[in-house]
Amino acid sequence: MTTATPPVNNTQLSVNVTTKSQEQSLYQSSGAIVAAIVVGVIIIFTVVLLILKTYNRRMRVRRELEPKASKVAVPPPLGHSSHSLAQQPTVTFIPVDIHMHSR
Repeated sequence: MTTATPPVNNTQLSVNVTTKSQEQSLYQSSGAIVAAIVVGVIIIFTVVLLILKTYNRRMRVRRELEPKASKVAVPPPLGHSSHSLAQQPTVTFIPVDIHMHSR
């Protein structure tokens, strides 16, 4: 028993194959574009972090190297409460090894 197979249209098959390959290449290229954007964002983020880190380090070194006496004292504020604010609070330091006996 032999059965006759219907003839296959070669033009329809080739159009179907090219359509699938174009779709597949579009998916692959869009995936590559998304991957390139993600890698670019990561690179930019890393560069910004490194710039901020070096800037912070430079500013810290600059603050540590500047003389401490160059800071200008803040004058007392003027007004009605200037007498009460002019008195600086005093801090008394008690060493730890001195024990006060209250017995």
